[in-house]
Amino acid sequence: MREQEKPAAVSTNENGKKIFKFLAISRVGLIGDLCAQLQKEGHEVKYFIENEEEKQVSDGFVEKVENWKDWKDWAEVIIFDDSDFGSLAESLRKQGKAVIGGTSYTDRLELNREFGQEEMKSMGLNLLPYWTFKTFDDAAQFVQANPDRYVVKPDGTAQNEKVLSFIGQEEDGLDVLMILKHYKKGWSSKIKSFQLQKFATGVEVAVGGFFNGKDFIQPCCVNFEHKRLFNDEIGPTTGEMGTSMFWCNEGKLYEGTLLKMKPKLAAAGYVGYFDINCIANNRGIYPLECTCRFGVPTITIQMEGILSPLGEFFQGIANGQTPTLKVKKGYQIGVVVAVPPFPFEDIKTFKKYSEESVVIFKKPARDGIWPADIKVVDDAWHLTGSSGYVLVVTGSGPTMDEARKEAYTRIKNIVIPNMFYRTDIGGRWSRDSDLLRTWGYLS
Repeated sequence: MREQEKPAAVSTNENGKKIFKFLAISRVGLIGDLCAQLQKEGHEVKYFIENEEEKQVSDGFVEKVENWKDWKDWAEVIIFDDSDFGSLAESLRKQGKAVIGGTSYTDRLELNREFGQEEMKSMGLNLLPYWTFKTFDDAAQFVQANPDRYVVKPDGTAQNEKVLSFIGQEEDGLDVLMILKHYKKGWSSKIKSFQLQKFATGVEVAVGGFFNGKDFIQPCCVNFEHKRLFNDEIGPTTGEMGTSMFWCNEGKLYEGTLLKMKPKLAAAGYVGYFDINCIANNRGIYPLECTCRFGVPTITIQMEGILSPLGEFFQGIANGQTPTLKVKKGYQIGVVVAVPPFPFEDIKTFKKYSEESVVIFKKPARDGIWPADIKVVDDAWHLTGSSGYVLVVTGSGPTMDEARKEAYTRIKNIVIPNMFYRTDIGGRWSRDSDLLRTWGYLS
């Protein structure tokens, strides 16, 4: 955290609107839509993407730069989009820069599962039993000696390979044993540490909020991720195929999660979005993992619901202020639209079937259609990058059903060769909301 808060110099346009200079730094181009939104508000934005295969992502939407260091003194606010920039963000804060991004502490909180679990435990959060292993043989011996239903979770940077997470279905753990045997053959070189966590039934719900270095800005965001590739939670884990959400001021979900972590985040000087994914049931709230960065596609869906000028809000929290966060009443959903090879990494497949495909709009309207791995060529949207993560389509409404209807109506306006998406995002709300109300987590 910077030693003292200083009011930033403020520029205005001809209409008297505040204009700020933002520099966004990304590994693989996760926040091009956020940069485009800031630019749409009239702010000056420079966007740096490190990964060579993703360099063209967001071309035509926002100004790109080849070396972010050349622009750090130009920027009034520097934004990082991932959870492995903590040391760099801390260094820039010490230089007096206003930064939205992590710290060494929050990087460790997310990337080291055991550390993250123990930190949450130390702050009074309930934990599901878990065990950390360095070898697959040791884990297999444990399951054989303690047959039960477990969840396999890679640790460190291997967490980014979402398809490697496995939720056991068998009460005796035999399916977990088979997976461990498979991982030993194919992934020993990549997965150096992993957890087995005891499975718990309930509602998977995440609670997140924007933190200004001292406190959370209300309202907080309650969201429900849909992680599997296919409808009804079938298929490989993708990270997210879509999310439904609503905003609320404090409440039991906030008090049982984010509020308890507030002292740790303040001590670290964290600034940005912080989220705890949980299992909630009639016995309590059990955290699964922390996200110490913008969620993807969470931040996109949040932009569907945020009414406050985003640039002024980010400039405020980056400088330790408490800006007002106005949001839409009701609900928002976001649906990920993808093409092969997503969710797998296969650059040859992407180049053969997807690269340079054009996004066709049946009608000119593009409201709620947020580009991900897209570039603009001659006013047309072309697929680029390497992952096949193409678009996020959002919708909002006073009810979840109306938010779903708006999002899926917008998707029908899009034509992309080989595109696919889930058709049930937000469909669990009726069941999940009934359970959360029954258990006293929602009023």
